[in-house]
Amino acid sequence: MKNCKTFAMIAVAAAAACAMVVPAGAQTERTAPIVVRSADSSSAKAQNTAKGNWMKGEVIHADANEIVVREAQNERMIHTFTYTPALQTRMQRISDNGGYKYGDKVKIRYQTGQTVALKIHGRPSKSS
Repeated sequence: MKNCKTFAMIAVAAAAACAMVVPAGAQTERTAPIVVRSADSSSAKAQNTAKGNWMKGEVIHADANEIVVREAQNERMIHTFTYTPALQTRMQRISDNGGYKYGDKVKIRYQTGQTVALKIHGRPSKSS
């Protein structure tokens, strides 16, 4: 008799616990994005972004097809760039002469949102 009462009490307690569980509501509050505009929008800035942005970085891996660099400003950001056809031939020559090694400092010009290097400045390590 005691076992039946205990079992019944456990079943009632479990049913009550299940009935009290409420699913979490979704995050429905949305805020509009903050847009900051400068007072003077000069054409020099537009021309600079048309030519591309420069990024300073440290080489992780480089070969004739691509270069993998770590940003100097944010060491957690790693980027992989392929080359434009004109830069491809230059990088092939550099790669034939030893190429960039791990830790070399480079500056890469690229278009925002793209992974194609337009120009690369920096000295490759000397072959030993």
